[in-house]
Amino acid sequence: MLESAREGRTLLLVDILTERNSPMEKWLGKFSNFFYALMRIVAGALFACHGAQKLFGVLGGQKQEASLYLLAGVIEFGGGILIAVGLFASFAAFIASGQMAVAYFKQHAPGGFWPIMNKGELAVLFCFVFLYISSRGSGILSLDALIGKRGRR
Repeated sequence: MLESAREGRTLLLVDILTERNSPMEKWLGKFSNFFYALMRIVAGALFACHGAQKLFGVLGGQKQEASLYLLAGVIEFGGGILIAVGLFASFAAFIASGQMAVAYFKQHAPGGFWPIMNKGELAVLFCFVFLYISSRGSGILSLDALIGKRGRR
């Protein structure tokens, strides 16, 4: 614990790590919109790759015939592209998040409680990343931003 001379109170490590003006936040915080866009693009592209595996049998995957897997492939491929390019990303990410929740509970959860043990960590990660994207929107470096700028002229 550290003493704060200003306030005369004890600072916990949590206070230091969550301080708004931490050195890390000062250094990287000015790029947070860019990093968010990068995360959205990468997550969307990776998700689209999973859909391509199911729909087209490419990238080391097998083309799926079952209707549920085809629907998952359409959501993953189409939604991943929409998320990556930032077009209706909030809606696409919300649907993708829900699909990943269903995928986790249908395919992985029966194999045990912990995602690391039932091989469901990717589904959980995609679920929560897409939930975050759905709450934040397309952001910069997106077609939505480009269309918005064009519409304001």
